[in-house]
Amino acid sequence: MKKRPKVGLACTKQVRDRYIADTDLYRLKEFADFEWREFNEETSWDQSPESSPEVLEEFIRFVSELDAVIVCHGSPKVNEHTIKKTIKLGLIGELEGDRFAQRIDVDAANNHGVRVVDTTHGSSYPVSEWALGMILVGLRNAGAHYRRLITNEKWGTVEQRETEPDFLKNEELTGKTVGLIGAGYIARRLIELLRPFKVRLLVHDPYVPSELASSLDFTLTSLNAVMSQPDVIACLAPLTPSTRRMIGSEQIAMIRKGAVFVNVSRGAIVDSDALVRRLETGDITACLDVFDPEPIPVGSKIRNLTNVFLSPHIAGTTERSRTRFFEEMVSELERHFSGHQTLHNLTNSVLSNRRGE
Repeated sequence: MKKRPKVGLACTKQVRDRYIADTDLYRLKEFADFEWREFNEETSWDQSPESSPEVLEEFIRFVSELDAVIVCHGSPKVNEHTIKKTIKLGLIGELEGDRFAQRIDVDAANNHGVRVVDTTHGSSYPVSEWALGMILVGLRNAGAHYRRLITNEKWGTVEQRETEPDFLKNEELTGKTVGLIGAGYIARRLIELLRPFKVRLLVHDPYVPSELASSLDFTLTSLNAVMSQPDVIACLAPLTPSTRRMIGSEQIAMIRKGAVFVNVSRGAIVDSDALVRRLETGDITACLDVFDPEPIPVGSKIRNLTNVFLSPHIAGTTERSRTRFFEEMVSELERHFSGHQTLHNLTNSVLSNRRGE
């Protein structure tokens, strides 16, 4: 009889309580034994956790007998020393958020034949939904109407609906040209959601192959084309050294009059001052879930512009998205232990792309 694999999770109690749904844990336990061990190392997006010798010793004891280990907030780093101490370890999984593998030595894992996967794309589902919502809000100029209505202004009379400029900005999504900056998980999910609207898609992403454009039926093009031609532009790119301030005054000036600019990725990709200046002309609309700086300062001009709809970085923070990280990880573990290829492998090439190298 084949011995059941053993899977461990190293993280804080908060992650264990909020990210692990009973249905997904039950699915995992159908093919593997599971053990959670609480660790509370400091989490950072920019640096690896630094652990005391005592914590590292405890972590090595925990990992040494596992066939797969999942790490998340609170976990020490899975370094080469830890990997060398293991007997059966075949997979390391990063559960959420750490796109740059601060908790995993990917080089060491690759060198020792240990597969590395991550499920950071779990939040792509709600982000893409909110991107679609903001596109629709922007095309209908809904932010401006809401601002008028909540001030108890008389708004929506027959005469106003015929003559007021805010009512003339009232467009359908169907048949429009949509530009996407970035073609990662969020964009691919958004493309699925856009299909019923029969839009024409222009996409800028220097890291995706032309085969993807063919299979998903979009046109790969330059950033300038994506900024200047579409009716709607959605920024979906990750923040890296190469994408910081990628959308500057020159690119913002290219946006066609009447177009909608949506950002659900990171505020620092856009030159905020240049965007505000363009919005002050009143000839475009923006729907922003992110801004630079965050939270948006109380005195910022962006708060008072009627052609702007704002949300406070909520696109990816649904309760469902948290449990989806583990749901996706269980699927990866099931593939791995069934002898199939995993889908979301974390390699040096992937990390280089994420860093914009």
